[in-house]
Amino acid sequence: MSESYRQTRNYENLNRCIYPGVGEFGIPELEPVHCDAETWIGFNYAKDCDVEDRPAHSVHFFIDDYQFNRLWTAPDVYLPMLSGFRCVATPDFSMYTDFPKAIQIYNHYRKHWLGRYWQDHGITVIPTIAWSTPDSYEWCFDGEPVGGDVIVSSVGTQADPECAELFMSGYLEMERRLEPSKVIFYGDVPDALKWRSNVCPVPAFQHELKKRIAAKQKAAKEKFDDAKGGRYNGR
Repeated sequence: MSESYRQTRNYENLNRCIYPGVGEFGIPELEPVHCDAETWIGFNYAKDCDVEDRPAHSVHFFIDDYQFNRLWTAPDVYLPMLSGFRCVATPDFSMYTDFPKAIQIYNHYRKHWLGRYWQDHGITVIPTIAWSTPDSYEWCFDGEPVGGDVIVSSVGTQADPECAELFMSGYLEMERRLEPSKVIFYGDVPDALKWRSNVCPVPAFQHELKKRIAAKQKAAKEKFDDAKGGRYNGR
């Protein structure tokens, strides 16, 4: 492929940068970072977050892929917005166990290319660690930093015993290889990990949604009770 072609065509972002990768598949490498963020929002809510509030929030991608695939096709468009947040996790492009291996590796590559690109543009990037079946351990940790903070999600993995076992197996392998200083944990923390001092849980969206629904129901009930009491008191 000629240099002029790469400069004029959006060829898998090779026109922007080709990073010297690691491992068999040349995965771009991320620098270890530390992040003290406590409030995380999904990328689907990032645009609506007020500019002055963004430094107090961080962005995760534990949402459907279609909501952030545009980051890969137009990475420069979202740099100004993402730069305003405290931390940004690398995109969680899906690595489902029934996906072809080629797609899983491609999604791992895209995740790391974007993470490295964001780091090069001054964004504090937290690696999203993901794995599939045990054979993915040969490449799914390539490019991940050792000793820094990471973020993982257990959403959708704990109800089925087989999925829960796959999650725990990958988590322990992640700990062994990456020795993370902190694990930001999105979703339910398995009992076996709750005692880990480096595990920092953050509520998943469905938990927050339940809280919002409960709060609205409580407010509606209080309003109804108040109105009902007013009628009885002749108000």
